[in-house]
Amino acid sequence: MSNSSTYVANEAAKKAEDFARPRGLYVAFGKRIFDLLISAGVLIVFGWLMALIAILIKWEDPGPVLYRQERIGKDGKAFKLTKFRSMCIGAEHKGAGILVEKNDSRITRVGRIIRKLSLDELTQIFDVIRGDMSIVGPRPGLRYQAELYDASQWRRLHVKPGITGWAQVNGRNSIIWPERIRLDVEYVEKISFLKDIEVILKTIPSVLLGSNQIAGGDYWKQRRAELEKVRGGIEQESASESSAEDVPEEELEKQP
Repeated sequence: MSNSSTYVANEAAKKAEDFARPRGLYVAFGKRIFDLLISAGVLIVFGWLMALIAILIKWEDPGPVLYRQERIGKDGKAFKLTKFRSMCIGAEHKGAGILVEKNDSRITRVGRIIRKLSLDELTQIFDVIRGDMSIVGPRPGLRYQAELYDASQWRRLHVKPGITGWAQVNGRNSIIWPERIRLDVEYVEKISFLKDIEVILKTIPSVLLGSNQIAGGDYWKQRRAELEKVRGGIEQESASESSAEDVPEEELEKQP
């Protein structure tokens, strides 16, 4: 992969190529057409609501209406995800930083409502139109998460990230990260027009019955610790082999 600032690459990305990528006419052409048609429909039907949300955000405080954050998309390529701003200005430099906690005080009054109903995600329609995202697909992760993927988990990056996805309609943030990723990979394996329709139909009740539950970050801390432990063991083993090679031959002959 080319530029490290534009792409995320690790050993898992190379190993993930051993798995078959999604193929077929729908994946190659139909999904993009489907995305553009749905996006046009959303703008026509919900354009007024997006304008109202923008006015309410601006009314509550003088900050920007939109918030853009780096996320990792297809094949590890970074892009700027667009959301309605639901937190106070400079929130990433306060409290939990880029993470969101339960009852986070940085979330604004308007933000609590639009987050609960996932209306803060509506502006990602523009990310879909630009080609960075799809209507349906795995939710885009952060760079530090993608850097910790194993080969199987990396498969969720074999397709464009989505506004909604198979994991979102099967528990959203209430399920643990490994299960969310497993569901994302399951979607990648079974991607089809009918599967996308099923996800969209299930998204409506999922959003209406949604909660303010926040996805836990403990999994990623544990994952990083596990990888560092493995790397530490490999480095220690390599150092031991290197030191053994440095022992003069005559010294080795003296050893019992």
